[in-house]
Parts: sequence; structure tokens; C-alpha cells
Amino acid sequence: VLIGVASTGLHSNGYSLARRVLLDDGKLTVDSRLTDLDLPLGEVLLTPTRIYAKQILALTSELAIKGIAHITGGGLTENLPRIFPAQCRARIQRQTWPIPTIFTVLAKMGGIEREEMYRVFNMGIGLVVIVAPHLADAAIAKLAALGDKGYVIGEMAVEESGHPLVEYVGTDGHE
Repeated sequence: VLIGVASTGLHSNGYSLARRVLLDDGKLTVDSRLTDLDLPLGEVLLTPTRIYAKQILALTSELAIKGIAHITGGGLTENLPRIFPAQCRARIQRQTWPIPTIFTVLAKMGGIEREEMYRVFNMGIGLVVIVAPHLADAAIAKLAALGDKGYVIGEMAVEESGHPLVEYVGTDGHE
């Protein structure tokens, strides 16, 4: 299964698009306060990128990890296929984790299609760890003990001709 670890925001990806949508086209400033966001826009955008070394060390010391993907530029769509063999694909259940508000704001203000959002941004998932299904609860508990949120966000499947390497299923509530 795929365990997604929550991100702290945009991390270091998608800033060219975010800047265009929010500051250039949207005419907002770093001091702008949007009703949907708890902090000024500049603070939301500059929330530090989470470093996952502590989480990876804790998980790999106790569990058999089959793969780890840091969700950077290219989002889930481009980063996940880098860690699994050609005969595999990932099925992501969109409704399994909360999408941070900044991504909803970007999509609405910029008129950005949902698939593009998942290709450019991390959408609230900064790290994905692949484990056997029977280890999912242990992985999530280990992450929780470290103060992190982990979610079962999907599963690995056999690649089928004509299917994308990362298939998104369900709604994320932000259509």
C-alpha cells in the first residue's frame, strides 16, 4: 500500500505557477489575508519544507519498506513512477487525505485543472512510503509517534495497457 505523509504546504515546488496565479494575475501581495487561509499569504507560501530524514530512519529501522518517494516537482504524478518497476502502477484514492487550503485557492484563482494540480503540486503529501498491506497500520502509528500525519492513500497494481502509471480514483472534495 501507499502511505502518504503530510506536507507542510507547497514545499519548494510550483512557485512559478503560484506566483503567477496569486501575485501577478490575482494582484495579491504577501501581506494579503484570504478568508480561506489562517495566515497572511506570504507566511503560507514560505512555510518551510519538511525534511523527512527522521521519519525515513524510523520507518526503515523497524519495517520492510518497499519504496520511498519524496514528492517534489512533478507532484505525485511524476515522482511515484520513478520508484516502481515498469510492470507496476499506482492507484491513488483522492479522498483519503485532507487537501490543504492553499491548493484549493490556487486551483480556483488560477482555473487550474485538477490533473494539473496533482502534476505540479504535492497536494498535501510530501512523502510516499510503500509497504506491504499488513504493515500499513504500524507505519502510520510510527509516523504518529513522531508527530506526523500518515494516510493510506492508495495501492500498487499491475500495469495495464492504456492505464496511466499513476491513476487517481475518487474525488478530493475540491472540484
